Amino acid sequence: MSEQHWNRRELIQAAGALGLVGLSGRALAQKPLTAGFIYVGARDDYGYNQSHADAAALVRKMPGLKVVEEENVPETNAVQKTMQGMISQDGATLLFPTSYGYFDPHILALAPKDPGVRFAHCGGLWTAGKHPANVGSFFGYIDEAQYLNGVVAGFATRSRKLGFVAAKPIPQVLRNINAFAMGARSVHPDITTTVIFTGDWSMPVKEAEATNSLADQGVDVFTMHVDGPKVIVETAARRGKFVCGYHASQAKLAPQAYLTGAEWNWIVPYRQIIDAAQNGKPHPNFVRGGLKEGFVKSSAYGPAVSEAARKQAETVRAAMLADKFDIFKGELKDNTGKVVIPAGKVYRQTDVALEGMNYLVEGVIGKV
Repeated sequence: MSEQHWNRRELIQAAGALGLVGLSGRALAQKPLTAGFIYVGARDDYGYNQSHADAAALVRKMPGLKVVEEENVPETNAVQKTMQGMISQDGATLLFPTSYGYFDPHILALAPKDPGVRFAHCGGLWTAGKHPANVGSFFGYIDEAQYLNGVVAGFATRSRKLGFVAAKPIPQVLRNINAFAMGARSVHPDITTTVIFTGDWSMPVKEAEATNSLADQGVDVFTMHVDGPKVIVETAARRGKFVCGYHASQAKLAPQAYLTGAEWNWIVPYRQIIDAAQNGKPHPNFVRGGLKEGFVKSSAYGPAVSEAARKQAETVRAAMLADKFDIFKGELKDNTGKVVIPAGKVYRQTDVALEGMNYLVEGVIGKV
């Protein structure tokens, strides 16, 4: 049976090494925990959904666990039906609905009806006193890796024109666009980043059209925030352009064009949330981490990355790991000239104000 037609009803229970982080021996004596993973797209999309599915494959190897999965579940009432099916039919007591649009209203509608089930959503902004206690959110500060993408892109560009193909202008996407642009402008202040929003997470035709349009405008380095970067990577490479990847490594799709990439490492928050569920600890309602915590990482450098680019990117990375580098600090203007962060103000990565970002910074060509 092909991956496109695998059966999520197959419960996978695998023995694993006891050293797979943070799970006490007590878990082995308990009834197995069933965890459900829900993806908005295909598990093998070379992007967002694959990054989660790859981590879920590691979860299967953890002791005392059963795993069920379902792919291609839209951000509609369909996800409520999927979650309810996993609860009632599969006995799931921990759910990982991974797409942004699953949170409100779908998780928030279902969670109060199933207080014994833990909902761990990727990307949502859980708020104490407002949202159910059995709901939580986790996410990573991948804008750190996108800033490093920007540094590398800043060295690679000859036209001083970069391109960003994005799905929707939500805060997490805007944060990535802005970080990428600022990383590039730290190399050359005259670099511009043109963004095109396609309107949804997976729009292959529009993604190809946007990439070709930007290439026609002189863009010579691309990055993206869509679920499956494959089309953008391959289209840009065919046009003789460079690419910085996103979500997972797309290096094998275009080995010569691929510079580096911003990748997720979801197994780190997964383990934390699963450990709490298996050992009766409170459900982690707000889980965040960046490069330092291992939530995100960078792809290996491609052959076209210069030594100067590597050196500067690694200098910035070291500062990030040492908590000595802040991406968003004043004075910072948006691309209309308005001051969005005043002089002297510094936003640390953990500041929730950044999760409400609604602007594009100076040097970005596009509209929210």
